Amino acid sequence: ATLSATRDALATSSQPPSAVGITNQRETVVLWDRATLRPVAPAIVWQDRRTTARCRELRDAGLEPMLRRKTGLVADPYFSATKLEWLLLDRDLRRRAEAGELAFGTIESWLVACLTGGLHVSDHTNASRTLLYNLATHGWDDELLGLFSVPRSILPEIVPSSGVLGEVRAEHLGVALPIAGLAGDQQAALFGQACTRRGLAKNTYGTGAFLLVHAGDTLPEPGPGLLATMACGPKGEPAY
Repeated sequence: ATLSATRDALATSSQPPSAVGITNQRETVVLWDRATLRPVAPAIVWQDRRTTARCRELRDAGLEPMLRRKTGLVADPYFSATKLEWLLLDRDLRRRAEAGELAFGTIESWLVACLTGGLHVSDHTNASRTLLYNLATHGWDDELLGLFSVPRSILPEIVPSSGVLGEVRAEHLGVALPIAGLAGDQQAALFGQACTRRGLAKNTYGTGAFLLVHAGDTLPEPGPGLLATMACGPKGEPAY
């Protein structure tokens, strides 16, 4: 329905857009068939708490300091890794994942795949909310993939938040348009409020009050109760 309304609006617009940007809820998990692009299970949204016991197990095993050091996050069902781990407990999904038949991503990743016909990417702001991304190396972390039993082959390529990365097929919107921006919702709001250099901050209000502070290009050490994550610099490049 949304695509249909957008297509109708484009058809009657005197100034059609030159590109598409996507922002999304950051931690929701989608696992889909690479060939058909259809999800193989219902998406697991950020509020879902089914992996609470698994996160308690990680904390009891003394693994949370390592998770915080690598990812800036904590062992909590909010983030994507334990949701994906839970999906892959299904033997058939595990087999298909290890055979390279499945793809994983957060919502923007699945939308790009659907709109382009299969391109499999995610940007740094979304990838950094999965508990699988290393803040220091700006990439997927092998130790974390091993901890959560995630095959690297199902992960998206990580791309900058700004820059042309693919093209929406004309069949969806009536015209082919480049996709030129990806960012998780809170980081998109930070950028949208022009907080693109160290020390600038924003608050947004919705299901909670979300305070994000731009920390520049040096990896911060978050204090108790705070998280570190990726942001966008002035040109959409990775920042903290």
